[in-house]
Parts: sequence; structure tokens; C-alpha cells
Amino acid sequence: MAIVAFLPLTSLQKAMKVSLFDYDLPQKLIAQSPAPRRDASRLMVLCRGSGEITHTRFSDIGRHLRPGDILVRNDARVIPARVFGLRATLGKVEVLFLEEAGPGTWRALVGSGGRVRPGEKLRLADGAIIARVLDKNEADGVFTLKVLHPDNLLEALESHGHVPVPPYIDRRGPRAALEDIDRCRYQTVYASRPGAVAAPTAGLHFTRELLADLDASGVASATVTLHVGLGTFRPVKSQNVEEHTMHTERYEVPQETADLLNAVRRDKRRLVAVGTTTTRVLESLGDRQVRGHAGSTDIFIYPPYRFKRVDALITNFHLPKSTLLMMVAAFAGRELILEAYREATHEGYRFYSYGDAMLIL
Repeated sequence: MAIVAFLPLTSLQKAMKVSLFDYDLPQKLIAQSPAPRRDASRLMVLCRGSGEITHTRFSDIGRHLRPGDILVRNDARVIPARVFGLRATLGKVEVLFLEEAGPGTWRALVGSGGRVRPGEKLRLADGAIIARVLDKNEADGVFTLKVLHPDNLLEALESHGHVPVPPYIDRRGPRAALEDIDRCRYQTVYASRPGAVAAPTAGLHFTRELLADLDASGVASATVTLHVGLGTFRPVKSQNVEEHTMHTERYEVPQETADLLNAVRRDKRRLVAVGTTTTRVLESLGDRQVRGHAGSTDIFIYPPYRFKRVDALITNFHLPKSTLLMMVAAFAGRELILEAYREATHEGYRFYSYGDAMLIL
């Protein structure tokens, strides 16, 4: 157990530099594979009010939740959206399908040794997928592709695609054998809505048994859907936080979740968000009455943002100078979060997608 001191958020208001959200992380602490069991990962519990930090296992998270809490999860399912193939020139090409832009038309990242041009036909996954390049948005580097074959791209990707784990997870050489593990473990046990190209990683720690135990203890659950997209792969390039343009992501709020969110406000129960993606959805709803609906959000949460719905947050440890780190800094305070990250590195916590977790109360 540790007690840390921190300064009020007002200290940030005059100099909101991206460099304020930097920290040192040894390369060896970047997790390259998941824990043997999902809930065997470590859990840091951080109390915003006192600055107290305690260390435990994720399987014990129920000890820090209470009957009446509402656990809101993102049920987005990661699609194996990365495929490899050949250009008409026989040069190698790699495609990461991001999202469907229209019937048979997809936005995608395309990598090749040479410049890929509009009109080119790409033969992917040994011909299981054929696509034509329509255009490229030079501003963000995203291509628009017309899928010529097959009619159902998602089915083809399930058979021939690769899980798009983040670039800091190395799958070259001997580690390529871990791709079969990624198929299972880079996916939450409750994932049901295909469309994401990155996992809502805070939810990776839950097992079905743990969720059942929480339910039996009086911790209710609800779901939203937010399909994690291109922004996951985009670093903050500006020097000032306010100059960064946040990506837009699609979300859905089922009516039963909307009803529960309204009841939470009425009954003054605690809303626990599982991950930053869920937090984006919840905070995009504002403090008004909620109805079931689909929409999109480009909300950018950084200090001194005042949270409208989320009372507690389950999250992983995020990249330096990332928008995700800025969000948790807004929730707990920048100084407190950076102190907690320093303690995490000292204690040998595992970082990023397959890493350990933090519960902020």
C-alpha cells in the first residue's frame, strides 16, 4: 500500500503541453502475450480521494465493487481485419480493413513497398479477397477500396484474416506462433458485435465466471458498443493538447442500457466504466435523459474535463503522450496518474493491451 500526494488540476490549465503526459517505460514491461488466465493479471486499485494505491489480482476486483454498482462494458468484437497479398505488379501488399464506407466499399490502410495508385487491383489472401483501389485520402493516409470478391468480406476475413494486434506486440519470427492465441485472447469473453479493429482491452481481464460472481454479488451489468477504429493507431503529433483532432468512432446504446443509465442517475448508484472506449460512449451522452440510439462521437477527454456519468473506471496502462492516458489523467488527476504509473513500473506491472489493469475509484 502507498499514499501519494498530488496537485489540483488547475495547475494544468495554463500549459497544456502533450509533454506533460510523458513517462519512462522499460521496453521489457510491454506485454507481448496475455496472462495464463484472464483474471490472473495484476490489478492496481487507485483511490482518487486519498491517493491510496493498493496491489491485488484482477480476480479480486469484486472486493472493491459494491452491490448496486453498474458495470458498463463495450461488447464490440474485433474482426481479423489484416490480410496480405499481391499487387498487379506482384509486389507485396498488406491491407488493414477499417470500416465499411458503403455497400462493398471499405476504408483501409494499405502498405506496400511502392506507391499504390487508384485503379489498382489487389489480390489478397491467395485470391480469397479481390479489391480495387478507388482513392486515397492524403490527409489521413486512408484508402477507399471496392471489394470485388467475395460478397461477404467479414466471412472471408474470419477465414483468412489476421488479428490486428497493435504494433508494439511483436508477431515476427517465433512469436508468429502466438497468432492462434490472439484469436481467442485479443477478444473479450462477451464480444458480440463485429466491427472493431482493436480490442477494448480493459475487458480482456474478465472471465465468464468472474462476471457471474459479480452479478451474484449485486453488481449489475450493461453493454454499449463502440467500434474501435483508426484513431487507435494514430499518435498525438501536435505539441499542444488542444490542437489534436480526435478521431470519430461509431457507437450504439441499447434501450435496456439507456433505461439502466437513467435509473442510475435517479437512484444515485455508482457507474463503473470498463475501459476508455466505454467511457467515450458514456460521456458522449452528456447528463441528459438517455434513449437507445446509434451515433458517432469525436469526444476528446483531457484535464480539466469534468465527468458527467462515470464514477469509477477499469482501465489498462496506456502509452505515453496518448489520448487514452490524457483521459485517465482527467479522471484521476495528472500528477496522481503519473505517480501511479511510476509505481507500476517499479513494481513490474505489465503495460498496454495484454498488460495488467487499474481500477480508479
